[in-house]
Amino acid sequence: MIRFTPPSKAELAPGKVLLSEPFMSDAYFGRKAILLCEHNEEGSFGFVLNNFVQVDLNELLEELPAWDARISLGGPVKHSNLYYLHTKADAPGAVEVKEGLYMGGDFAWLKSILEIGDASEQDLRFFIGYAGWTPGQLESEIKSHSWFVTEASTKDIMDTRTEEETFWKQLIEGMGQGFGHIANAPSDPSLN
Repeated sequence: MIRFTPPSKAELAPGKVLLSEPFMSDAYFGRKAILLCEHNEEGSFGFVLNNFVQVDLNELLEELPAWDARISLGGPVKHSNLYYLHTKADAPGAVEVKEGLYMGGDFAWLKSILEIGDASEQDLRFFIGYAGWTPGQLESEIKSHSWFVTEASTKDIMDTRTEEETFWKQLIEGMGQGFGHIANAPSDPSLN
C-alpha cells in the first residue's frame, strides 16, 4: 500500500523517533527527525537529531574544551540551554531514554570526561534547546498526520555525520515497504 500521510495512531514513548510528514513546511520541523526523550501526562519533549548549527562547544560554554562533532539545534525551546545525550551508563544523574542511551547527568562529570578525552562523537552529542509539546498536543499532531513514529538505533541517533535531509530519508525508508516513495517526495507537493 502506498502512503503519503502517517497513520493517525502510534505508540508514543521515550526512545521513539518522530519523523515529520514530507510536506511539513515548518522551519524547525520540516524533514526533521526528533528523538522523543519524555512523554507523559505533563507533556512531551525531545531533540531534533538532524538540524546542525555551525558553533563550537567551547563557544557555548567557555569552561568546556573544543569538540569535533557537530552540534544540533534541538528545537525552538530554551535556546540558552545546552543538553546532551550519551551512551555512558555510569554517568551520575543521567536519565535512560532507551536501552543504552542516556540524557544529561552531572555537569562536573561531563566536564571531566571531555577534559581527559573519555568521550568520542559516537557516544556523546550536544543540543542547543529542545522541542516540547504541552499535554495532549503531540497526540493531536499525530491524529492530524504530522508525524511518523518509528525506531532508530542508538548508533544512528548518535551519528552527526549524515546530512540533515539524508538522515530523515534513511529513517523513512527504514520503515519498510510502502514508505520508500515518501523519502523521495518533493518538499513542495506542487512540484510533483
